[in-house]
Amino acid sequence: MDYTGPYAQELKIACLTVQRASLLTKKLIQAVDKGSFDKQDDTPVTISDFGAQSLIIAAIHHHFPDDDIVGEEDSKTLRAEPELLERTWDLVSSTRLEDEESEKLLTAPRSKDEMLSLIDLGAQGSCKPKGRTWVLDPVDGTATFMRGQQYAVCLGLVEDGKQIIGVTGCPNLNLESGCIHEDLADRAGRGVMVFAVAGEGVWTRPMGSGTLLPATKVQPVAQITEPKDIQFVDCKSATSSDYDLNARLAQNLGAPWPPRTDLWSAQLRYIAIAVGGCNVLIKIPRKSSYRSKVWDHVGGMLIVEELGLTVSDLQGQPVDLTLGRTLSGCEGMIIAPTSIHGRLVEAVTQMR
Repeated sequence: MDYTGPYAQELKIACLTVQRASLLTKKLIQAVDKGSFDKQDDTPVTISDFGAQSLIIAAIHHHFPDDDIVGEEDSKTLRAEPELLERTWDLVSSTRLEDEESEKLLTAPRSKDEMLSLIDLGAQGSCKPKGRTWVLDPVDGTATFMRGQQYAVCLGLVEDGKQIIGVTGCPNLNLESGCIHEDLADRAGRGVMVFAVAGEGVWTRPMGSGTLLPATKVQPVAQITEPKDIQFVDCKSATSSDYDLNARLAQNLGAPWPPRTDLWSAQLRYIAIAVGGCNVLIKIPRKSSYRSKVWDHVGGMLIVEELGLTVSDLQGQPVDLTLGRTLSGCEGMIIAPTSIHGRLVEAVTQMR
């Protein structure tokens, strides 16, 4: 893959910084495996979230200082806990790409104070109708991260409310089986990156420890018209969406159930559609007032849209990315091949 379009620099920086942040998270998994942390303690999750966010923002803010940045975390916990701050800084200051030119291109925090300030840049950001905003989730799937299962490191660029770039690092993803499963984790390698550029398509590449490795184009998802051809991805243990309503919807449609793929990470569900053999994701909230965070969907939505799927709320309306840090105008979601998306909107409307 040799993308030379108008966002070539943004894409290169995004891919490199996601790869570096993914390396940081893998180092923590290895530390847990070696007994360096109590497996009942959430310290590795905390360090991973803060550390990955600071490394990503360091690179983005250095190259694009006028762009807004939305990150999930703020530095309050680190500022209040000196020991946790020290352990986070130790990891951040020691995580570097092995390729000198790639690492030099990214830059990194030079002190604990700078690290804290970078983390807070993400906490202050907000998606707006005009301008450019980078949206990141340093570790999407913290519960499964701690179990050595699937999780994602995510970064996307939104410009004037439109997704432009989406990069998802999947440090434990193993694609040899042709599907994605929580327990089929790549513990020996460094996982897979999936990324997209608006209007250009989707690619995958193995993640390494240095320069970016060659990428392979992902073929569009097949357009289907019959419910029998639906392959859902969902999460039975999710607390925000109504799994039982989804089951009833599948029964009403005559679609296969239960889902072939069950994943905790919201962003990994998009990746399952892109490379794991799934093709439909429906999120019906347990509470009508529930709204998702932008970092759980930005980037992943672009990836599936570039593969021929339509993303909407439950009424079939496009998702508005200009309303702040949440998808405040979006009740639930329907993600499906364009050929069957309208039928699913009708089925959800009739059921509710």
